[in-house]
Amino acid sequence: MEISQRLDELEWIPRPKVLALRRLGIETAEDLLTHYPRRYEDRHQFPEFPRDESDTPICLCGEVTKTRVLRFGGWKKIFEATLEEPNPNALSQPLTLRWFNLHYVQKMIATGQQLVVFGKPKLRGKRLCMDHPEFEVIENDPAEAGIHFRRITPIYPATEGLSQRVLRSIIYRLLNELSDAPLETLLPIELGRGDRRSAIRAIHFPEDWESLSAAREHLVLSEFFAMQMLIASRRAESQVRVGAAHCGPGELIEKFLRSLPFELTDAQRRVIAEIRRDLGANVPMNRLLQGDVGSGKTVVAIAAILLGIEAGFQAAFMAPTQILAEQHYAVLRRWLEPLGVRMSIRTASRQEENFLPLVAGDENPDVIIGTHALLYETISFSNLGLVVIDEQHKFGVAQRARLTAREPAPDVLVMTATPIPRTLTMTIYGDLDVSVIDEMPRNRGKIITAVREESKLVEVLGFLRTQLEGGRQIYVIYPLIDESEKLDVKAAATEYNLWRERLHPFRCELLHGRIPSPEKQEIMERFRSGETQVLISTTVIEVGVDVANATVMLIENAERFGLAQLHQLRGRIGRGEHKSYCILLSSDQSKETAMKLAVLEKTVDGFKVAEADWDLRGPGDLLGTAQSGLPALKIGNLKSDAQLMRRARTAAVSIFARDPRLELAENQRFQHLIVEQEGRTFSNVS
Repeated sequence: MEISQRLDELEWIPRPKVLALRRLGIETAEDLLTHYPRRYEDRHQFPEFPRDESDTPICLCGEVTKTRVLRFGGWKKIFEATLEEPNPNALSQPLTLRWFNLHYVQKMIATGQQLVVFGKPKLRGKRLCMDHPEFEVIENDPAEAGIHFRRITPIYPATEGLSQRVLRSIIYRLLNELSDAPLETLLPIELGRGDRRSAIRAIHFPEDWESLSAAREHLVLSEFFAMQMLIASRRAESQVRVGAAHCGPGELIEKFLRSLPFELTDAQRRVIAEIRRDLGANVPMNRLLQGDVGSGKTVVAIAAILLGIEAGFQAAFMAPTQILAEQHYAVLRRWLEPLGVRMSIRTASRQEENFLPLVAGDENPDVIIGTHALLYETISFSNLGLVVIDEQHKFGVAQRARLTAREPAPDVLVMTATPIPRTLTMTIYGDLDVSVIDEMPRNRGKIITAVREESKLVEVLGFLRTQLEGGRQIYVIYPLIDESEKLDVKAAATEYNLWRERLHPFRCELLHGRIPSPEKQEIMERFRSGETQVLISTTVIEVGVDVANATVMLIENAERFGLAQLHQLRGRIGRGEHKSYCILLSSDQSKETAMKLAVLEKTVDGFKVAEADWDLRGPGDLLGTAQSGLPALKIGNLKSDAQLMRRARTAAVSIFARDPRLELAENQRFQHLIVEQEGRTFSNVS
C-alpha cells in the first residue's frame, strides 16, 4: 500500500469508520499517519490510587466493582462506576467515576471490566471522584494487548463513532501494510538525516520515551521547515517583482511634522527612516509596523503616504470596519487638508458618497480610504504607489493579495496594534520586514486597571459619578448587543436604559454594529465633542476611536473577552494627559479567569500581555490560518518548539540565499514541498 492510498479503497476499514475519519478531515493513508497523538499514557505500570485530589490529570488502571444510575429532575441522570485497584492496599480507597447525562457510557461499562481512566480526582464529601474521565476498556485479547496495553500508548484526537481502541488499531495495521518504498525526507542535510518512515512509526507506537522524543523532533522540524520554505519563497518572489521608487524629497513630511502639536518619539523617527529607505528602492516594500495601542502608528502611516504623494503616486488606506475607516478619514482630513492633499472615502454602506474630495470638484484623489470595499468595488486607481492596511490581522491573506497584486507592484505597509509574540512574528510574518514602535508618547496619562466583582457595582457607580462630575467621559462595554438565551451575559441594548437611570442627568448614548452608519457617525461626533458623556457600546470601538477626554472604561462580563481584546479596548483610554481607569467587572470567580484578568492589572505593556495570553491559551492558532496565509500546524508547538522554528528558518533562508530559484539538483525537491504547502493553505482558507 502506498502512502497516497485513499482510505475508502481499503476493504478492511468498515464504511462507518471511513465516514467518521472523514469528519476529522482524514481521507488518505498519509492524512491518517499524520493524525498525530495529542498525548501518551505509560501503560507499563500505573501509580497507586490517590488519597487526595489533584489539579493535574492522572492515568490509573483498575477494576469496576460496582455501577449505579442516579436519577433526578425527570430525565436527568448520573451514571457512577466504582473503580478499585487490582491489588488494593490498606491505605487506598475506591475511586468513583461519574458521567452526567451521557447515556452511551452506561452501555459501555460493566462490573468486572478492567478500565484505564484519565482525569482529575476531586474530593466530593468523603468520596474521591473523577468526573467525565477519558476511559478505555481493556480486553483480554493477547493479540491486541501489544497495541493498547503494556506500552507507551497513544491517545488521539477522535470523534463520535471512532473510539481510541479502533483508531489505534487502524493506524497500527496501516503502518504494517505500508509499502517498503522509502518515504522522502522533507529535511535538508543541515537539519539532520533522520528517516521519515521510522519517525512516523515511532510517533504512533514508540519503543521508549527517547525514541518518541527523537521522532517528534524530526517531524516538528519537517513541518516547520516546510512552513519556512513557503515563507522564504514568498519573500523571494516579492523581491523579484517589478517595483518602482515611491519616495518624494520629504518637504511635505517636514510641513506635516511642524504642524503637529507634539514631538515624535525616537521610535517613530526610526521607523519613518526605515520606511523611507524602502519607498526609495525599486524593490516593492513589504513591511509590518507593530506598535502598542496609542504608540502613534497613524502618524507614521501618514508620513509614508506623504512621501508617496510627493513622488506623484496615489495611496490606499484600508481599515477593517466602517467606524475605523471613517475615524481615519476624519483624522487624515484634519491633518492633511492644510497641505492640499485630496482624499476620498469608500465603504460598503456609503455608496452615495463614493468620493468626498477635500478640493471641490476633484475626481482624482491622492488618498482613498476605505474598508474591504476597496477590494471589490470598481475603484480606478490611476497610479497606486502605496497600500496601507490597518489592523491587518482582521483581513485574510487572499484579501490583502487582491489589493496588492498589481504591476508595477505598489509598496505595502501593514499595521497592527495587536502585539504579537516574537516567535509568532518570525513565523507568520516571516515574509515581511518588521518595524516596531517600542516607545509610547510622553504626553499620555497613566492607565490604572482594576478587577471588580459584579457585587461591587454600587461602589463602582459612585466612582463613575465622581469622574463625570470632574468633566471626564466614560465608555461602558458589553460583549453582546442583545440578550442571549444560551449565554448568561449582559447586553448593551438591554442595559442601556439602566445606565441612563444610574447616571442621570449625564447624557448616555448607545453604539453597536447594527446602528446605521450615518447615525453611528453622529453618535461618535457627539461623544468626541463632549455633548455625550457616556457611551454604552459593544466592541465596535475596539480600534481607532480616539477621544482624549474619555478616561474611564467599564467592561462588563470581562471574562468573556480574550486578553488581547481587553488590551485593545483599554487602549481607547489614556489618550490624553489625564489619569485613566479601566474597570473589569466579572461574576466568574474561577482560578483561570482570576489569572487572566490579573495580567491586565499588572501591566499595560501590550507585548507582555501577548506573551501572557499565549501562555494562558496554549499553542493554539492565535491568529487563524486564513489570516496568516499559512497551513495549520499538525504537531509543532510555536511556543515550546521555538528553538526548532529558529533552526528551520535559518535553514530555509540559507537555501534561498544560495539558490533563489531552487535550481540546484539537491534543492529541486523543495519546489514540490512549497507547492504542497500552498495547496494546504488554500484548502484552509477556502
